[in-house]
Amino acid sequence: MTRGHQKEAARARAAKEADKHKGGKSQLGARAAGNQMKCPKCLTPVANYKLIQQHMEAKHPKETIPPESDFA
Repeated sequence: MTRGHQKEAARARAAKEADKHKGGKSQLGARAAGNQMKCPKCLTPVANYKLIQQHMEAKHPKETIPPESDFA
């Protein structure tokens, strides 16, 4: 077991490393900002009109795809 000064130095080093990595690298905010549009049928968040077209064709094939101007 370490004692005394070595133990305190290790604890200080660990705290310094923890502070360095405290902010993390979360992309939740950027991801939420990118998903501006929602599917009119199921309200699934989608990033752009092209993806809404693909989503509507795959998940809601009987529904008509609304024009892009409805999402602006």
